[in-house]
Amino acid sequence: MTIKIKTSLALSLAAVLSLSLAVGAHAAGTQAISAQNAWVRWLPNNLPAAGYVTLVNASDKPIDLTDISSDDYEGAMLHQTVSNGSTQQMVMVDKLTVPAHGQVAIAPGGYHVMLEHAQHKVAPGDTVHLKLQFSDGETLNTPFVVKSPAQAN
Repeated sequence: MTIKIKTSLALSLAAVLSLSLAVGAHAAGTQAISAQNAWVRWLPNNLPAAGYVTLVNASDKPIDLTDISSDDYEGAMLHQTVSNGSTQQMVMVDKLTVPAHGQVAIAPGGYHVMLEHAQHKVAPGDTVHLKLQFSDGETLNTPFVVKSPAQAN
């Protein structure tokens, strides 16, 4: 009888351990950061474009956006529009923190991704891709829909 109880206990523990490992593996496979509503405001004559996106953090810890790159543009940099009384200027930003269980809007009038020197012809209706890298090691290869200034309003 003791052997049956020990065997049953061992099998029960093995089942619980297997289940907890499966749940942990599933949780580890889910991304903490997601990107929503990604778009680029196109400008003619190969002028620099601006990218916008909402970053959502589903984790329990703040996560920083630390780098942006693109095969579609030679340069991709995070900027913030800052008001100085009657003027505004763009300031380069090294990182942007997305709060735990929160979101950050990279939106007109605030933060934006400055995109310089398109590597090929880009026009409204196209999709370009930006690689967003985060402090937790995640990388999002994010499609951005290109919109004309009229479509962006």
